[in-house]
Amino acid sequence: MHPLNLSRRDVLKTSLAAGTAFAFWPLGSTLGATSFQSDLPVEVVTKGPRHHWFGYYDKLQFDPTGRYLLSMEIDFEHRKPTPEDEIGLGVIDLQEGNKWTELGRTTAWGWQQGCMLQWIPGTETKVIWNVRHPDRYGARILDIATGETLEVDQPVYALSPDGKSAVTADFRRINDVRPGYGYVGLPDPHVDDNAPANSGIFHVDLVTGKSKLIISLAEIVKHGEVPWDGPNVKHYVNHLLVNPNGTRFEFLHRSRLTDGKRKTRMLTANLDGSNMRVLDANGMTSHFIWRDPKHILAWSNQPSHGNAFYVFSDESQPKIEAIGTEVMKRDGHCTYLPNRDWIVNDTYPDAQRYQTVYLYHVPTGKRIDVAKFQAPKVYTGEWRCDTHPRHSPDGRYLVVDAPFENQGRQLHVVDISSIVG
Repeated sequence: MHPLNLSRRDVLKTSLAAGTAFAFWPLGSTLGATSFQSDLPVEVVTKGPRHHWFGYYDKLQFDPTGRYLLSMEIDFEHRKPTPEDEIGLGVIDLQEGNKWTELGRTTAWGWQQGCMLQWIPGTETKVIWNVRHPDRYGARILDIATGETLEVDQPVYALSPDGKSAVTADFRRINDVRPGYGYVGLPDPHVDDNAPANSGIFHVDLVTGKSKLIISLAEIVKHGEVPWDGPNVKHYVNHLLVNPNGTRFEFLHRSRLTDGKRKTRMLTANLDGSNMRVLDANGMTSHFIWRDPKHILAWSNQPSHGNAFYVFSDESQPKIEAIGTEVMKRDGHCTYLPNRDWIVNDTYPDAQRYQTVYLYHVPTGKRIDVAKFQAPKVYTGEWRCDTHPRHSPDGRYLVVDAPFENQGRQLHVVDISSIVG
């Protein structure tokens, strides 16, 4: 019998009065130097000596009930991974004393996005993560109720909302041009080709485990206006995300010079790679999220407001509208709560090394700071610990990656129900 009782549907709740300034501390920890500040209930649900984190903000960390939380685990920090460094993958039961159950291990991972560990949408008990084989990267699907697995012939990047397919990029190439986002262990076979015809974006069938190339880098550089191109420019794709109804996906096309400088375009396409559109060709698109099936919120640089968040319509001639320019003044890891009235966002470290997680109320334009998490200076560069806030299925809780006291990066659950109702 599997150790998780997935028949129980209770969602994590708190009995504390809304707005009370409390913090819950994990068993065995001691209250030391302040590592976060908040007027809301915060629970640290993992503990040392191992370090825990989840990674990117646009993946499903909670199961559909809100009871189980996925996490990665490692016994070191503050250096690059090597091909031999293996992380543990587990699930945390928020109703059973934050009990940890290991699900598997992998050597296909990076500090920023982990191994793409996530719940498969449309399922209650299936998770997926990326793995490394001797000659290729792939992915593994695990049903945590039955123990059944399926091996997928490509690593995954972004899943469709029905959980039946995914789109992905070439992690070997990403590691060559953007260490920390790809995986170490396998070299890019196209390292000397600036825009190869047999690398780019792949469609992955999560039912059969088979994949196919749908858009090559050679095709991408020929589509629309490319900010940088030429003999010293290497092209790659990352940051893919499928829209909420599974009809189209977004991706960033980046042109990189040999000195590491890069320019970025934002494009969309159908899930089969057809009908490709350029939404932002200004050379600087950063973090983004789909607001709905036809609009994307993204940090960009546009003539109207310069560096700011903008909403782009997914059209051949996109409409572009600035949003939150008075209070969302810096790039951050943005996402919408389920009702779309609230944007969850964060900041990079300020002068005191605090990263702020906040809410932006779209109807009123009001910003409410949720919590500040301190990241000591050692958390910089490739192994920095961005907060990457993720929300629960009901939008009442956030999970944040952040250093905690002397225990390294750990998972913090923040109760925002008193704000969002």
